Amino acid sequence: MSIEIRVPTLGESVTEATIARWLKRPGDTVAQDEPLVELETDKVNLEVPSPASGVLEAILVEAGKDVAVGTVVGRIAEGVAAATPAPAVSAPAPAEPAPGPALEVRAGPAARKEAAEAGIALAAVTPTGPKGTVTKEDVRAAAAAAAAHGAAAEPVMPPAPGALPSPTPRAAAPARAAREERVRMTRLRKRIAERLKEAQNTAAMLTTFNEVDMSAVMALRERYQDAFVKKHRVKLGFMSFFVKASIEALKAFPAVNAEIDGEEIVYKHYYDIGVAVSTDQGLVVPVVRDADLLSFADIEKRISDLGRRAREGKLAIEELQGGTFTITNGGIFGSLLSTPILNPPQVGILGMHKIQERPMVVGGRIEPRPMMYLALSYDHRIIDGREAVSFLVRVKECIEAPERMLLEA
Repeated sequence: MSIEIRVPTLGESVTEATIARWLKRPGDTVAQDEPLVELETDKVNLEVPSPASGVLEAILVEAGKDVAVGTVVGRIAEGVAAATPAPAVSAPAPAEPAPGPALEVRAGPAARKEAAEAGIALAAVTPTGPKGTVTKEDVRAAAAAAAAHGAAAEPVMPPAPGALPSPTPRAAAPARAAREERVRMTRLRKRIAERLKEAQNTAAMLTTFNEVDMSAVMALRERYQDAFVKKHRVKLGFMSFFVKASIEALKAFPAVNAEIDGEEIVYKHYYDIGVAVSTDQGLVVPVVRDADLLSFADIEKRISDLGRRAREGKLAIEELQGGTFTITNGGIFGSLLSTPILNPPQVGILGMHKIQERPMVVGGRIEPRPMMYLALSYDHRIIDGREAVSFLVRVKECIEAPERMLLEA
């Protein structure tokens, strides 16, 4: 009996997906609920499980094709065991078999770029990342192994005594086209591009800057880190402080937590904070719901869980929707200053940056202090410059005196 494999409901407003790759080939035995095919949407990647145990009978839609919700993409022969090959007998060599459905190599943009620059075929690289993903480090290891193999295979003979070394002929460079790699843009990357361009085209976007002395927060973390980890099983990071500080500032300046709906301004009296996470597939912004009701430990646990599952491609679409304000931290990549782009329909986004010791005048004396530049990009259609600057000053005050957040002062 054949059972159809259909594209499941993908979530609110998502009606189409792309077949990223098949995890099984026709003829493979599969167990019920075992992942069969990976779908790529403009928000997350998700795996479609087998509806029954049996054998994958047919693949009807190849990798790279777009499919709508409900589309039949394959069939399972229920209850059928995989056929056992007969013993080999003497016979002329068979013709080369026709290739089966192409399986795409799973690799992020960084790994693909590294492979293209090194001249390494991704299919020849042993993956070590989640779900068989080829990482940048895998490519580098393969390139190093290839270089070592080549050096061992072709030893260079020393010149005879007194002889001048003969000039090495310069190899002709391959044509430009031979050194290019074309990779289909993922749905997530296309959606990111659309939303960022939408923000630039729609919002009257401006950015204001300030700097914050991180001494107090760093001292607090150092003093209580061990006890915090022992009690909550999670580290006390910087992000929870900035989430709490942002919420205090959003309460004081509610326009930054609002959005424009037609000719109306919607003021939101709840605080669903999006935290930008970089993955191999692109930037995603999972949402910490009702962050104002969470403790520092709860926020750290939630961010850690969302970040891990974002990198593993296991986020649900609902976890990426409905944020009211976003925080992004370019400092983890070494960024000293940047202008973050709004995440529509939100009207504000806070950019954190690298902590760097700089000479500061404190009480008439020059002292080295760990400083961070902060950036607030905002929609000038509903947020005035005074509100934006005051919002950022409020965040600065909370970070430089973190006890304010505990006392709500």
